[in-house]
Amino acid sequence: MASLLVPQICSKKQNSCFCHPQPGCLCMVWSTQPENGRGRQIPGLFWLSWEPQSHPTYRPKDTQPQARYWKGVDFAPKDHLTPAPGLLSLSCLLEPLDLGGGDEDENEAVGQPGGPRGDAVSASPCSALLARASSLEDLVLKEASTAVSTPEAPKPLPQEQWAIPVDATSPVGDFYRLIPQPAFQWAFEPDVFQKQAILHLERHDSVFVAAHTSAGKTVVAEYAIALAQKHMTRTIYTSPIKALSNQKFRDFRNTFGDVGLLTGDVQLHPEASCLIMTTEILRSMLYSGSDVIRDLEWVIFDEVHYINDAERGVVWEEVLIMLPDHVSIILLSATVPNALEFADWIGRLKRRQIYVISTVTRPVPLEHYLFTGNSPKTQGELFLLLDSRGAFHTKGYYAAVEAKKERMSKHAQTFGAKQPTYQGGPAQDRGVYLSLLASLRTRAQLPVVVFTFSRGRCDEQASGLTSLDLTTSSEKSEIHLFLQRCLARLRGSDRQLPQVLHMSELLHRGLGVHHSGILPILKEIVEMLFSRGLVKVLFATETFAMGVNMPARTVVFDSMRKHDGSTFRDLLPGEYVQMAGRAGRRGLDPTGTVILLCKGRVPEMADLHRMMMGKPSQLQSQFRLTYTMILNLLRVDALRVEDMMKRSFSEFPSRKDSKAHEQTLAELTKRLGALEEPDVTGQLVDLPEYYSWGEELTETQHVIQRHIMESVNGLKSLSAGRVVVVKNQEHHNALGVILQVSSNSTSRVFTTLVLCDKPLSKDPQDTGLATPEVPYPDDLVGFKLFLPEGPCDHTVIKLQPGDIAAITTKVLRVNGEKILEDFSKRQQPKFKKDPPLAAVTTAVQELLRLAQAHPAGPPTLDPVNDLQLKDVSVVEGGLRARKLEELIRGAQCVHSPRFPAQYLKLRERMQIQKEMERLRFLLSDQSLLLLPEYHQRVEVLRTLGYVDEAGTVKLAGRVACAMSSHELLLTELMFDNALSTLRPEEIAALLSGLVCQSPGDAGDQLPNTLKQGIERVRAVAKRIGEVQVACGLNQTVEEFVGELNFGLVEVVYEWARGMPFSELAGLSGTPEGLIVRCIQRLAEMCRSLRGAARLVGEPVLGAKMETAATLLRRDIVFAASLYTQ
Repeated sequence: MASLLVPQICSKKQNSCFCHPQPGCLCMVWSTQPENGRGRQIPGLFWLSWEPQSHPTYRPKDTQPQARYWKGVDFAPKDHLTPAPGLLSLSCLLEPLDLGGGDEDENEAVGQPGGPRGDAVSASPCSALLARASSLEDLVLKEASTAVSTPEAPKPLPQEQWAIPVDATSPVGDFYRLIPQPAFQWAFEPDVFQKQAILHLERHDSVFVAAHTSAGKTVVAEYAIALAQKHMTRTIYTSPIKALSNQKFRDFRNTFGDVGLLTGDVQLHPEASCLIMTTEILRSMLYSGSDVIRDLEWVIFDEVHYINDAERGVVWEEVLIMLPDHVSIILLSATVPNALEFADWIGRLKRRQIYVISTVTRPVPLEHYLFTGNSPKTQGELFLLLDSRGAFHTKGYYAAVEAKKERMSKHAQTFGAKQPTYQGGPAQDRGVYLSLLASLRTRAQLPVVVFTFSRGRCDEQASGLTSLDLTTSSEKSEIHLFLQRCLARLRGSDRQLPQVLHMSELLHRGLGVHHSGILPILKEIVEMLFSRGLVKVLFATETFAMGVNMPARTVVFDSMRKHDGSTFRDLLPGEYVQMAGRAGRRGLDPTGTVILLCKGRVPEMADLHRMMMGKPSQLQSQFRLTYTMILNLLRVDALRVEDMMKRSFSEFPSRKDSKAHEQTLAELTKRLGALEEPDVTGQLVDLPEYYSWGEELTETQHVIQRHIMESVNGLKSLSAGRVVVVKNQEHHNALGVILQVSSNSTSRVFTTLVLCDKPLSKDPQDTGLATPEVPYPDDLVGFKLFLPEGPCDHTVIKLQPGDIAAITTKVLRVNGEKILEDFSKRQQPKFKKDPPLAAVTTAVQELLRLAQAHPAGPPTLDPVNDLQLKDVSVVEGGLRARKLEELIRGAQCVHSPRFPAQYLKLRERMQIQKEMERLRFLLSDQSLLLLPEYHQRVEVLRTLGYVDEAGTVKLAGRVACAMSSHELLLTELMFDNALSTLRPEEIAALLSGLVCQSPGDAGDQLPNTLKQGIERVRAVAKRIGEVQVACGLNQTVEEFVGELNFGLVEVVYEWARGMPFSELAGLSGTPEGLIVRCIQRLAEMCRSLRGAARLVGEPVLGAKMETAATLLRRDIVFAASLYTQ
């Protein structure tokens, strides 16, 4: 051992060796090896072991990550290398020796974060294995004696955690040390949550960033785009709406240059490294296997809470499921309560961790006020309801209510405290807004966004403010020049459109309107002028709150109620927060102001509290099966439709435990193999049947009893005095009498006096009888009633419907209130020993007499004859129960002395098998919620000839894949030659019925060909609807045909024939913006049909569709977006 202390220089002059190399010897070598071939020498410890007739082998000793002077090397802790058998690890031997005098810096560094991930250094495994010793020899002996040890038992699998919450409040002090050369730099210092996200992007982690509107989530997207450009890879940025895609294209192009845009009707620079697109375009790319996906590094999903959209939410899920594993995902969302659950779903899907960075902090805090009206007393007064710290002020609420009351006449007040409903019209609205805006203007609280939940009201309110002028002459000049420049690209008649002239007049006065009925080019003009601060008051619907960051000083809510397509309701907390978040401009305003107008009565305090402080809506799956999805997946081998369903967010709660289920299944299989087979010979030959009869009888009785408890007559019979059989955890077939029934109809509770044994000990398990271990026929057939073994006692308990095993025909006369009062009194310590009242004693004796007279149970109410239950399952269940009772009574196995032991063995085996079947079912496709609907839809496709019996997609199916919507109807129209005989403008007019969103009749002025065409389209739709109903789908024929709206047929027909847009407005009452949207979607559909016609070899129809698309694409309808210029 002395040679350990004498260094020996090896012959290569590169290593300092501490011992003479001998066979079987271990020595430590100080080596200077080149680092990764870059020519820089780094020191390191190596083990050198010598074996006879062999060259020395070098193994690096694990290196501590605290060596701060070794830069540029990954010092993440590696697994500790264990020496080969027969070799002793010198570091393990030296570690327990108390050598003292270590380097202070190193000692301090142990356990400190090392490297960017902040992982703590794990303690050496040696210290756990070896105790302290006084000499090296002792250790060697101990190590050698314990060298051969028994293998440890396998540890259970750790719980998988895919969603990792990141503390967005903990500061990132060493941000610039960890990222000395960021891929992108801003003119401002990023917030903590942004730095946290950037750190994870640098490590190529996927992140979910949930933050309020205007908090700065786009910073994360910008950094990912910059990283991809640095790595020479690609980024895709997806957004839910085309307008948002256009805005982001302009912003990112100004920042990064190399940016492309792909939407339904525009393709700009598709070869760029950063592509902006709608989620539908990305889905099409994934289905068609586009080359873009190959070198993709990041996909950024903006406005992820849009997944809750009933119509389009499924697209997000499809894309997330189909994205390749090499792509990292960035999810940007408003604050949602179940961000971790959603991230966990994606993490399990992709088998990679998702870091969830959620912050509720607002860069500009908000103050929420009520405004009660324009009376001289309150016209300048705002009542604070919710301050910037999030405290709710009831004082402000009551002050607003009082102010509102003062405005009423004395006559109105005589009717009590009820406040009047709002009866005002446009004139009163104008007064309220003039008063409010004058007040805000004097306080320098413009610009303001007024959210109004109706397109018509937006226009009315803006048009009513004719006397309001909020711009200076220089601003008017700037607005005029901007309008001239933007409208110059329109043809002459389009510049004279009523909407264009009206909007120009409003904009000159600093007012703007923004909703879906406005022409797209005008909406963009309004947005651009608003972002420049030239629009002072903007009347908008809630779509303005979606997406691009255009904050105002103040946000005003015209009302807190909206129509959501089916009914009027209050705003949801998530909707309110999204819109209110537009208040407050970062760096300009100390706080943002949110004002709720109380034109009529002041809303209820509880409603306001829920809307302002309630939790936002959870992310919920909107996954549904579509024919396009099924056909696309049947064409590819990589993913089955069942796999798509299995991976959907809707199946996540039942599928997330799949790994645990597999493990449990393996353990149960092992346990089953180790069990002893029960003996079923001789007298025990019918033991398996006896077990299954008993199980089936119990299940049948439960089903019948559940029907009884859910029926009106069954609940009527359970009145005070009714004798019932009680069966729950504490009581097994004990008689009881109902004393009281709760009045709450949703969850009925029956307060019941029940027989029980007198408790001899305080052990709760001694009350009542346990369920018999081995059931004999008397236990299974009828109700073998509980009889007290010793002195009889009673208790009063509250029973749920499921605790009542049977309703008897007996009714006792009881004074329920008296018994309850007496029983509760005797629960008090000082009255505990008092004798019960005569009413209690009588009831108990009656129950005991009944139990003794009918040990197998008193007669019960017959569900069919007495309770008049005519349900098939009840009638058949009763017949089956009687048959099973006969079989059980005739069983031979119960007479064998070995019956109890063999029954227990069989039951254990059967229970394990039942659990295994349950787990196999949960892991199989059969447990999928949408599987029945999938089979129904495939049957529809088979009936229509889109797929064959083997599931192979035929020509019609391939055509349907090319359609983005109404795939079956379009394909059927094409294969029926319903379109080939028509002219291009007639085809376009007919197809408008499939894309038009505004309901209405086609009108009587149409040419006969179009009238006949509409009837033919409806007939084809009816035929498809009938096939769907025949295959079991629950959509009626009327609902399917009702999806068609032919209200714009005449408008589209005249537009395709060349009529100027200015004349179109007179043909229909539909807002111009909706007409434009319909024609744009129609042009996309024509292009889809053109491709489908070429696929089936129909050049004539293909040429007609090409012509139709060209006829539609002109003038203001297809004016290029200002954001792309």
